[in-house]
Amino acid sequence: MHIPDGFLAARVWGPLWILGVGGIWCCLRQVGRSLGERAVPLMGVMAAFVFAAQMLNFPVAGGTSGHLLGGVLAAVLLGPWAGGVVISIVLVVQCLIFQDGGLTALGANIVNMSLIGSVLGYGFYAAVRGGSSGRGRILTATAVAAWCSVVLASAACACELALSGTSPLRVALPAMVAVHALIGIGEAIITCLVISFVLKVRPDLVYRSEGIRT
Repeated sequence: MHIPDGFLAARVWGPLWILGVGGIWCCLRQVGRSLGERAVPLMGVMAAFVFAAQMLNFPVAGGTSGHLLGGVLAAVLLGPWAGGVVISIVLVVQCLIFQDGGLTALGANIVNMSLIGSVLGYGFYAAVRGGSSGRGRILTATAVAAWCSVVLASAACACELALSGTSPLRVALPAMVAVHALIGIGEAIITCLVISFVLKVRPDLVYRSEGIRT
């Protein structure tokens, strides 16, 4: 999912850089308004956890492997805006220090894994959860959102590659979506395991937006 340098044309990665920076700027503004200083240490811990978790790969079909993206996990615990910032921080560190994902493609990776993976992923979570605070509903919403976020991010990645002329859409889209549909199952399982544990020991850490009963 981390797009390296050279895979996207300038006409694609340029606007995505603008979109990614603009999206994270909006997330930062929302975090400052809604969460305040209390969220900073929690965001730091979550960023470290997601970064470490992404180092662990699990096998999927055809000899390929996947790893946790963590967008929905961060959003369920911190909210969509803070979740988007956390995943962006992870992506920047991976790009600049570990060369995991290209610098020119950083905007695209932020759009795919942070804005789609976390912010849009939380939209699926909120829609399925509704106003319920029941454990079963929370975990169901988490699983659905985690799977959808991975598949949609992979579809966006395929479209970006196709627009750049790297791979035809008829090849890139089914290949990316098919593999990430399986990776999304792993994402849903891991995310649900973490959220289930948090619900047992510190249910107050699960983000509650307006309209959700406590």
